[in-house]
Amino acid sequence: MPPPDAGRAAARLRFLDRAGWAGAMRHPLAGDASARLYQRLVRSDGTRAVLMDADPARDGSTRSFVAVARFLHAADLSAPRIYATEAAQGFLLLEDLGDGLFARLAERDPSTEPALYAAAGEVLAALQHRAPPADWPRATPGHLGQALAPLFDHYAPEAAALRAPAAAALARALEALGETTAVPILRDYHAENLIWLPERDGPARVGLLDFQDAMAGHPAYDLASLTRDARRDVSPAAAEAALGAFLAETGRPRDATEAAMALLGAQRNLRILGIFARLAETGKPRYLALMPRVWRHLQADLAHPAAAPVARALGDALPPPDDARLDGLRRACPTP
Repeated sequence: MPPPDAGRAAARLRFLDRAGWAGAMRHPLAGDASARLYQRLVRSDGTRAVLMDADPARDGSTRSFVAVARFLHAADLSAPRIYATEAAQGFLLLEDLGDGLFARLAERDPSTEPALYAAAGEVLAALQHRAPPADWPRATPGHLGQALAPLFDHYAPEAAALRAPAAAALARALEALGETTAVPILRDYHAENLIWLPERDGPARVGLLDFQDAMAGHPAYDLASLTRDARRDVSPAAAEAALGAFLAETGRPRDATEAAMALLGAQRNLRILGIFARLAETGKPRYLALMPRVWRHLQADLAHPAAAPVARALGDALPPPDDARLDGLRRACPTP
């Protein structure tokens, strides 16, 4: 009996054959928290590409990735070029942007981190000049409040009574910011999804990955994602470089932007606690090790006056990811 993935593997080979890459060497690339599979393809002449396999039965459609990539190309930003696509099967053949991940470069040479983050801030400023397409989902205050659901479903179900009050408090606090202009937000904008392309110019020096969930939302949303990174500690100098570059290019006021970053950072990290707990339930416990950092970000942002309504709604009822909590989440992780 063939292995369960035999049919999918055969479909991948047929796609690569039609795209002219059947003879290329294939090397696995690290993926993200989704079920997508990535492979680097290398031909005998050294030319490279990346295969994305997003099985529609497990991970939805590639159509959103293609649509957002085209939007970013039109904005002169460095999303991977699309060489071939088979949307019904969930296959894409993409430009290989290389190995210069911001997280890897900053770890190798911390002195480069502020300049990298300044460039990332410039990208977000450039996006402000493009109106999001009318069919993009809207990250409204109400939507962001309801998006806290994974926190109560997976991380702290014993605090489920806080779901409605916390969502309402967050929505009201976001509305109080008074920002009515929705801009393109890429949502998973952090150092493991950004690639340094120094041979390019301006904002195009930043290669962009994992943007298929883009929405229209608050101008500070991706700044919060970038500077409150669940996966790595961002130095104060790098966070300031990103914010400073963004403010210099957009002319937005610092105090209002920092208030929005705190509130949106709190929203993101409340949700991330739930998402990481859910991933553990599906056999991906490695994300649990990131929870203490997420908690530290959350506590810092809840201390900001802009997030005070959310902090009051939560009170002391939300448990920290201490050893007991993390052990319980590990026990819920299925074993092979």
